[in-house]
Amino acid sequence: MVVTKDTYLPPEEELTVPEINLSGPALRAGAFHLGKYCEAANNEFMLCRQELGDPRACINEGKAVTNCAFEFFRQLKKTCAQEFTQYANCLDKSSGDLEFKHCRKTQGVYDKCVFDNLQIERPDYGYFCRAKVHATERPPPPKKEKVVYPDATPGLPEDYPREPAKYGSRFHWLN
Repeated sequence: MVVTKDTYLPPEEELTVPEINLSGPALRAGAFHLGKYCEAANNEFMLCRQELGDPRACINEGKAVTNCAFEFFRQLKKTCAQEFTQYANCLDKSSGDLEFKHCRKTQGVYDKCVFDNLQIERPDYGYFCRAKVHATERPPPPKKEKVVYPDATPGLPEDYPREPAKYGSRFHWLN
């Protein structure tokens, strides 16, 4: 994107939002439930980005996703802090690449706590890959008019003499 003096750039105060200060293992431990909890806000943000193609127009939707993630982790801290911490530590310390397979027991305890307290069931494998229809309140973007160019070169008249092809016809079976 080329930026000129006429391009509107939002002020830094509008762009600055607090970041979620969690480690990689903690984010990975909460990822499935976070994705399910914030699915509507995230889909709204991604739809905005896809339809408008301008990230400046979707700042508020992005802030809504961040606020949703903060809200999820605050609720998780109130209700399942110990189970979540054990699961995140297991992911961190059991393998170098944070594999889930080593921590199925702590995952089961964590999943049960989240389901009992937040009523969020762990999504099944492939849930986030499935196609879904997202209903939105935003109006659809205006459709771009298809540009019609006048024909710059008029066609040849019908009685114009045509020589046969120099090296034969491409459609030799039609002759």
